[in-house]
Amino acid sequence: MGLFRIFSRDDQKNLDQGLTKTRESVFSRISRALIGKSRVDDDVLDELEEILISSDVGVETTLRIITRIQERIARDKYLGTSELNTILREEIIGLLLDNRMEESDDFVLPEGIRPYVMMVVGVNGVGKTTTIGKLAWQYKERGYSVLLGAADTFRAAAVDQLSIWSERAGVPIIRQKMGSDPASVAFDTLQSAISQQADLVIIDTAGRLHNKVNLMNELSKIRKVMQKVIPDAPHEVLLVLDASTGQNAIEQARQFTAATDVNALALTKLDGTAKGGVVIGISDQFRIPVRYIGIGEKIKDLQVFNRRRFVESIFAG
Repeated sequence: MGLFRIFSRDDQKNLDQGLTKTRESVFSRISRALIGKSRVDDDVLDELEEILISSDVGVETTLRIITRIQERIARDKYLGTSELNTILREEIIGLLLDNRMEESDDFVLPEGIRPYVMMVVGVNGVGKTTTIGKLAWQYKERGYSVLLGAADTFRAAAVDQLSIWSERAGVPIIRQKMGSDPASVAFDTLQSAISQQADLVIIDTAGRLHNKVNLMNELSKIRKVMQKVIPDAPHEVLLVLDASTGQNAIEQARQFTAATDVNALALTKLDGTAKGGVVIGISDQFRIPVRYIGIGEKIKDLQVFNRRRFVESIFAG
């Protein structure tokens, strides 16, 4: 049974610090756009549109935000520039909440599914293995028993790196020699999870994207083999994206969601980039829940994504 933990002041502080570069970038540019302006007019909206697009919010999402602000101006008849940050925050939150995607305030597994099987996908370099290690630690801290499966057997470094993270998190790992069949590793991991009565299984997969056919074939094989042990596995296919790559992260999301049944997202490296707006764009465009965000290098620096807290942190001030 997992132990629910309330989002703390330290969590909020870490979130605010992790989004510093994005917040400072957005604020400074909005401030410059408002110099000499007393009200939000078409010129200000044009500047705001450019700022949001260049902050990697994305064209489609930016246009929806601008439309909401225009509707707000028409309804209220007047909008002063001093109110813009507040209005912008409220309308982005409203846009994301309109998507009606489920989200949690903590690392909590669905009831009645044991073991809960999570298959993690993503290209090399996005922080996939690190995210798996941090997830394992976070769920273990909530009282869950966790088992890792090192099914990225094409790179020796991947298996070794995941083994290091399993030690840091204090959770067991199932691994085979380099070049082993990834599906075989997944099969052994699920069998071990059942025998050990594990609550959560996290399966790493190869971090490459040659083309959609190769990706689909490999992930489909892993899925089919896992279903021989647990018929409805995997319960979650988590796509890890590097937020610092901006629009490239959105393109990776398009490719992976077209190639396999991704039903959850994680955005990493937010602390090292001013492109945090990409989280807003991805959350809005793909209608796939952003479950986790990485805001630092420490093992604690992975948070459950909350749309309202995230947007409020970016536009706080």
